[in-house]
Amino acid sequence: MSPDQIETFFALALGFATAGLMATGYQLVSGKPASFGLLHGGPGARAFAAVPLIAFAAPFIILRNTIRGCRIEGRGFSAAMAATLIAGGWSLMSGTVVLMAFAALGSAAI
Repeated sequence: MSPDQIETFFALALGFATAGLMATGYQLVSGKPASFGLLHGGPGARAFAAVPLIAFAAPFIILRNTIRGCRIEGRGFSAAMAATLIAGGWSLMSGTVVLMAFAALGSAAI
């Protein structure tokens, strides 16, 4: 594997890990699961504060909703595959942002 492929895989994994950490941390603090419904409160400080949370927790939320949809509604394979691709792409982008933030802070781990 080339170094670029390894970095891409690391960004993907870091994106999913960050998404899980953010969503679980929100649930720990608030007592309710993170969802896209946090943005439905209208314009205000609460919705504004929810944007970064949703931006990084979205892959986790998408996959959680997909798994629930497959169990409850009996959604097919194509819906699950599409949601997985969307969550994976989103995770790759958010993982890249996290990697860039670590690099900007001068982390020795990178």
